This record gives sequence, structure tokens and C-alpha cells, in this order.
Amino acid sequence: MRRTFVLVLGLCVAAGFASAADYRIGALSIGAPFARATPPGARTGGAYFTVDNAGKTDDRLVAVSSPAAAHAELHAMAMDGGVMRMRALSALAIPAGGKLMLAPGGNHVMLLDLKRPLVAGESVPLMLTFEKAGTVEVTVAVTALGDMPKPAHP
Repeated sequence: MRRTFVLVLGLCVAAGFASAADYRIGALSIGAPFARATPPGARTGGAYFTVDNAGKTDDRLVAVSSPAAAHAELHAMAMDGGVMRMRALSALAIPAGGKLMLAPGGNHVMLLDLKRPLVAGESVPLMLTFEKAGTVEVTVAVTALGDMPKPAHP
């Protein structure tokens, strides 16, 4: 019984480490990519993830794309006098030894002109292009509209 418990605990810990850095490119680790499901007919959606930079030089996320949408853009969202304002960004910095978090209510990837709704339980590919590290494709899990996955990088 105790051996089984230790084995199960070990597998859970290993799974946590495995998900801590879902994707790597150079010194960058991309974790917990997700998008929220969209209602039928929605033309836009958002994608979120974290990027840890274990390197000694800064990098920048300079482009995003997905076959799930006609266009994808980096966006900032902020509240201004009770009004939500979004604006496109040309890049997002990832400082050396630092982290970039894209999350609901803040910086995010905006998927524009979706080819079909984002459906919970499905996934979509997302290409991330970094100024120095290059390009990597990540698989974005689509969660239910109200779900918020736990971040891979606390």
C-alpha cells in the first residue's frame, strides 16, 4: 500500500515537472498555453501562456499566427475609467532571467476572424516567433469559457 502511494505521488510530481515547461526553444520555456471556448458565431478569441527566459540575454515575442484564424496579433488590455481598451502591440519583451505572462485581463494573443468557434476540449496550433530564439509551434488547449487553467510557472 505504501509503495503504491509513493509510486502514485512520484508520478504526480513527475507530471507536474513535465507540464512546467510544455515547449522549449533556446533558453525560452513556453508553458500552459490555453484559449477559452468561444460562443457560436464569435469572430475573435484569445490565447494565453507564459514564457520563462532562462538565458542571459533579453528576447522578444515579435509575431504570432494560427491556422485557426485569418490573423493573430499581440494585444494589451487595460481598464481606462471603467472602459476596457485593447490595442495591438508590435512585440512583447521577455527579460533575461525573467518571465512574460499572457493572461485574461492583460497581454494576450488575439485570434481575429476565427475560421470556426473555439470548442472546449479541442486544441489549436499557434506559431510563436521570437526575435532571437526563433519560431516554435505550440498546441493551445481550448478550455470551457469560465475555466482558468493553473499557470505552469508560479
